[in-house]
Amino acid sequence: MENEIKSDEQPINSGQQSTQEKEEKVMPFLDHLEELRSRMLKSIVVLFVTTIVCYFFSPDIVAFLTKPYPDKLIFLAPQESFIVHIKISLFAGLFLSLPVIFYQLWQFVVPGLLEKERKYVPLIVFFSTAFFLLGSSFCYYVIIPFGLKFLLGWQTENLQPSVAIREYLKFVTMLVLVFGIVFELPLLSFFLSKMGMLTPQFLRRNRRYGIVITFIIAAILTPPDVVTQLLLAGPLLLLYEVSIWVSYFITKKNVKASEESDT
Repeated sequence: MENEIKSDEQPINSGQQSTQEKEEKVMPFLDHLEELRSRMLKSIVVLFVTTIVCYFFSPDIVAFLTKPYPDKLIFLAPQESFIVHIKISLFAGLFLSLPVIFYQLWQFVVPGLLEKERKYVPLIVFFSTAFFLLGSSFCYYVIIPFGLKFLLGWQTENLQPSVAIREYLKFVTMLVLVFGIVFELPLLSFFLSKMGMLTPQFLRRNRRYGIVITFIIAAILTPPDVVTQLLLAGPLLLLYEVSIWVSYFITKKNVKASEESDT
């Protein structure tokens, strides 16, 4: 009789266990999505506020971004100048909100990290912002003046440039953002190597594929001219080599720490 009762109870327990397993699988995923939504919402709110602030300084920002261009720019529609100021405000607001955006991004990643890895998050947030600004500054002060000088050098007596402000700022802002993102490569190499997901041997072994991918990325992210693509591909290749050395030193440090912990 007791055996029969036990056998009757067993399917109920297994059913409850399967339900609990499903809840354990579903709830963390839903919590993960909720966390992502919360982080994104906070970033959007900060971006909205900084964009409004930057709108009041948009004439100065436009003047700063158009400084590398040697001549006057034009606009081709009555509303174009106003739209340009709105877009530039959003662009500048993105830069002002970068520390918050990077902080929210890394806080979203933190639950998946080990306790010893979480202490690096403040430093990673700082260097993420610093490297992005470094890449953007390099683009503005080095790449853009050189690129404009080369591209505008093809004018002739019968072919004079008359560049619209919208197209010029589209060209500049896209390059500045792309270079900011590209300069995150060594930091990404540091983080992945620290977690043991990347090794210098892997990067060296796949260098030829990295070169091909670099030129593909440059072709996709830059305007359809060879000069601009080469201007992006060059720093990308250099940063790839820097990433190899970053991975080498971090991996070496990880191996040394592992050996010390074993002894």
